[in-house]
Amino acid sequence: MSDVAAIKLLVEKHIALKKEIAKIIVGQEVVIDQILLSIYTGGHSLLIGVPGLAKTLMVNTIAQALGLDFKRIQFTPDLMPSDILGSEVLDQARNFKFIKGPIFANIILADEINRTPPKTQAALLEAMQERAVTIAGVQHKLELPYFVLATQNPIEQEGTYPLPEAQLDRFMFAIELTYPSVAEEIQVVKNTTSAMTYTVDAQFDAEQILTVQELVRRIPVPDNVVEYAVKLVNSTRPNLATTSDFVKQYVDWGAGPRASQNLILGAKANAAIHGKYSPDIEDVHAVVKGILRHRIIKNYKAEAEGISEEDIIEKLL
Repeated sequence: MSDVAAIKLLVEKHIALKKEIAKIIVGQEVVIDQILLSIYTGGHSLLIGVPGLAKTLMVNTIAQALGLDFKRIQFTPDLMPSDILGSEVLDQARNFKFIKGPIFANIILADEINRTPPKTQAALLEAMQERAVTIAGVQHKLELPYFVLATQNPIEQEGTYPLPEAQLDRFMFAIELTYPSVAEEIQVVKNTTSAMTYTVDAQFDAEQILTVQELVRRIPVPDNVVEYAVKLVNSTRPNLATTSDFVKQYVDWGAGPRASQNLILGAKANAAIHGKYSPDIEDVHAVVKGILRHRIIKNYKAEAEGISEEDIIEKLL
């Protein structure tokens, strides 16, 4: 199949996929789009939202619609790396046998990742980066495609271990989940308090998703779009001579090179699902907030004046 035909097919399958997800999940269009974009590019996402917004249900539904294996890990302060990676046990013949942990699935929901100590967070992040885990000196490859969706509760700060910036940078998107509108909440209540059940049909399988990821990588990008993305990321760094006074005034640290890479990958995937054969600056704008939100570190002055990361990004566009 040519790449042109493959993109046309992806557009059709993406629309069908969103219809399947909409059987269970009401609204949250932007959130679902960003999760799907990160899957199409092979990235990971961090979902930030208060409890009760159906984060687990959303990930479970997306996994079913994609035809992928899904596991949920509830992070707690006493969770050890071996609890998620797996461990070696003695079998009846007194030989060591590796028992796989819940990390061995295609889609992992890392629920409340900031509730577990850095040691366990690091074990998950190694798996995210290397697509493999090492137990007792033996490397075990994870099945592809492999996608981690971690959630954080922005309300509770007591007894939490916030992710360090270097680890936050591993996530392609930081997606903010907000409350549904009144009309959406009415629909949610009607759907969840009746006896009706909905089944989600798989629109993809693991092999097809890997093919989509390869297709996205092959999409050509004009030099001016790459230049725009790199200059945009550079403009978030307050220590450069070319940086605006606004950024110097309100930002402590800007985004690193991984942000530029993710902006281009996200723009490619966004162009593909809209039937375009090459991304433009509009596609970069479509993904910029989710990609830069968690990579810009504000200073105390921005906090005091109520300036958010989104305000800073808007100012740079």
